[in-house]
Amino acid sequence: MDRPSRRLALGPIDVLVERRADGAIGLRSPHPLGAYPQTLTERLEHWAARAPERTLFAQRDASGGWRTIAYGAALERAKRIGAALLSKGLSPERPLVVLSGNDIEHGLLHLGAMVVGIPYAPISPAYSLVSTDFAKLRAIFALLTPGLVFAADRQAFARAIDAVCGRTEVLHQLPEAELSPAVDQARARTGPDTIVKFLFTSGSTGTPKAVINTQRMWCANQAMVDRVFPFFRDEPPVLVDWAPWHHTAAGNKNLGMVLYHGGSYYLDEGKPLPGAIETTVRNLREVAPTWYFNVPKGFEALLPHLRADARLRQNFFSRLRVLWFAGAGISQHVFDGIKQLALETRGEAIPFFTGFGATETAPHTLGRHWETDDAANMGIPPPGVEMKLVPLEGSYEARLKGPHVTPGYWREPELTRQAFDEEGYYRLGDAFSFADANDPAKGLLYQGRLAEDFKLATGTWVHVGALRAAFIEHFAPLVRDVVIAGDRRDEPAALIFPAGDVAIDALRERLRSFAARSTGSSNRIRRALVLDEPPSLDSGEMTDKGSINQRAVLSRRAALVEELYAGSPRVLTA
Repeated sequence: MDRPSRRLALGPIDVLVERRADGAIGLRSPHPLGAYPQTLTERLEHWAARAPERTLFAQRDASGGWRTIAYGAALERAKRIGAALLSKGLSPERPLVVLSGNDIEHGLLHLGAMVVGIPYAPISPAYSLVSTDFAKLRAIFALLTPGLVFAADRQAFARAIDAVCGRTEVLHQLPEAELSPAVDQARARTGPDTIVKFLFTSGSTGTPKAVINTQRMWCANQAMVDRVFPFFRDEPPVLVDWAPWHHTAAGNKNLGMVLYHGGSYYLDEGKPLPGAIETTVRNLREVAPTWYFNVPKGFEALLPHLRADARLRQNFFSRLRVLWFAGAGISQHVFDGIKQLALETRGEAIPFFTGFGATETAPHTLGRHWETDDAANMGIPPPGVEMKLVPLEGSYEARLKGPHVTPGYWREPELTRQAFDEEGYYRLGDAFSFADANDPAKGLLYQGRLAEDFKLATGTWVHVGALRAAFIEHFAPLVRDVVIAGDRRDEPAALIFPAGDVAIDALRERLRSFAARSTGSSNRIRRALVLDEPPSLDSGEMTDKGSINQRAVLSRRAALVEELYAGSPRVLTA
C-alpha cells in the first residue's frame, strides 16, 4: 500500500457544558452520532460484497509465512460455522465459550456465532494455563452454564477442561455444516438487542463480572469511533495487534474498527514481555500498520528495539497514521520517546492519541484526538456519549449514558442495580479532573480508580491512581509496579514490585528525591518495602492483563504492611 496523504481527517473538538446546581457538570458533544448498523454482521456482509479478496485476518503459519483469509471467504466460512452452532442448541442460557487465545479459527468462530445470533464468551487463557486452582474459571462456568466449549490446543488446555467442563461438549476444531434456510432465518432474528458476547471484567477491583455486550453497544461504539476518525472511511485500517480478544480494547475496539471499515487484522503472537516482544518486532519489520495500538508496557518494551533497529523504525513508521495507547497511564518518558523517534524517522510528527473506556462501555467513551504534551489527558466524550461529572474530594466521579453502555451484568441483578445511579447513568468508578477548569474542551485528566483511594488518619484523601503513576514514572526503569498503602495511617507508603534485580541504594536515592518533590502529606512517600514475591494471579493480586489489584495485594500481604509502618530494618526510608 502506498503511503497515505499526510492530511489526517479528524472529528470536531468541542463539548457542550452543563453546570448543575448540585455542582455536577454535564459534558456531551454538540454533534449528533447519526445512524449506525443494526448489527455488525451488516458490515461483514458489506465488505464481503465490496472487497471479497481483501485480507480480513492474517496469521503466521508453520513455515513463517502469512496465512490469510479474505472477507468473502470469511463470510462463507462464518455461515457454515453458524449452521453447525445452530445444531448445538446454543442460546444466551447456553452460550459458546472460547478458552484459547487469538487466532484465525477463533476469529471465524466469533463471526459464525455473530451471524446466527449466538452469544459467545472469550475467556482469558491465563485462567486455564497459568492458574493452578482454576477458581476463576470455575466461577465463570458456574455463571455462564456454557453449552459448548472451544479450545484450539487439546493438550495445553486438558487440565482446565478436565477440571471445569464436566459433560459440556468440547471442540478443538472448527465446527462446520452445510448451509440451510435456518442460517438466514437466525440471521434475520438478530437485532440491536441481540447479545453478541459476554466479556469479563479484569477483576482489578474484585471478582470478574460477565458484562452483557449487545449489537447496539458494539455498533454505536464503532459509529462513535468513525465520527472521531473519519479518515477510516477512505483508508481502511491495517493493524498488527497482539492484544487479546477477551479484553474489550482488542475484542471490541480493534476488531470492531477492522470489521466496520473493511480493514485487515494481522495477528501478532508476541507480547510485551522479555522473550516475547521479539516476535512483535519481527512482525513489525514485515508489516507496516496504519493504526498501532498497544498498552503502555507494550510501547515501553518496543521502544529500545525501535531505537536500535533502523529497519524496524523505517517499516513501522512508514505508513502509520495514528499511535494509540490505552489500558493504563503511559510513562511520560516513553510517550516522549516514541513521539521523538516518529519525528526523526518520518520527518514529521505522527499523532499519539489515547482514550478511555471500560468493558461496560464497549469501550470507547473518552477520546483525545489532538496533540498534547501531557500523556494523562484522556480527551472528551465523542458524539453519542453523555457524561456526568460528580464532585468528589478535589476531582470528579465520572458517570455515563449512551447507546454504547451495557444493559448490565449477566445473571447479577443486584450488581447491575448498583452500577447505575438514580438518573440511569452508569457509574464508571474512575476519577478525573480538568486539564483546564476554564475550558473543558481541553480534555479530562485521569486520576485513578475510586475503589483504590483512601483517607489518611488526618482525613486527607490519597488519590492512589495519580500517586502510583507519579511514583512509577519517577522510579523508571527500576520499578515494575507499586501498591500504595496508608489507609487511616499518618502517611502513605509503598510496596514495590521491582523490575528484576535492582540495587537497593538506587531505590533508596529515588525514594529520597521523590519525597523531596512532594507537595503535601497525600503524595509524600517516605518509606517503602521491596517485595520478593511477584503478584499472584490465583490470589487475585494480578489480573490476566497484568494490572495490579491494590486491595488484594494489601489484604494478602497485610503483615508486610505492618512491617512497613513498624520500621523494620528491611524498610527503605527517605
